[in-house]
Amino acid sequence: MRSEADATVLAFDFGTRRIGVAVGNTLTRIAHPLATLASGNAAARWSAVGALLDEWRPRRLVVGLPVHADGTEHAMTAQVRTFARELERRFMLPVALEDERYSSEVARDALAAAGRGGRADRALRDGVAAQVILQAWFDARHDA
Repeated sequence: MRSEADATVLAFDFGTRRIGVAVGNTLTRIAHPLATLASGNAAARWSAVGALLDEWRPRRLVVGLPVHADGTEHAMTAQVRTFARELERRFMLPVALEDERYSSEVARDALAAAGRGGRADRALRDGVAAQVILQAWFDARHDA
């Protein structure tokens, strides 16, 4: 069994159409885009999340929390909080919320710099947005 200093962490960028997923490790503290899940039917969504958790065996989960630029909450914030609570309840893992302001814009800019982007790369952008969220979580926590 790995120590807390060497634990896998999965992060989620929850959306009503897609959920971006990223993976990282508390030892290297580097996040990588992992997958983008279709967020349609709830049973299929939870099955896909469960399959990723079975494969990667994370010790912690991070969920991007959307808020307005001034930090106030909006309608999507409540949906994300519900998703985070359900993750914790279903999989019995600690879930941290991380401010995701501008994560999609950062992801879009990173893809554009790599010559990617546009409609065809929306799913890729969601995974990169989850990577941005997880990297921010690692960077903000010196004891992660």
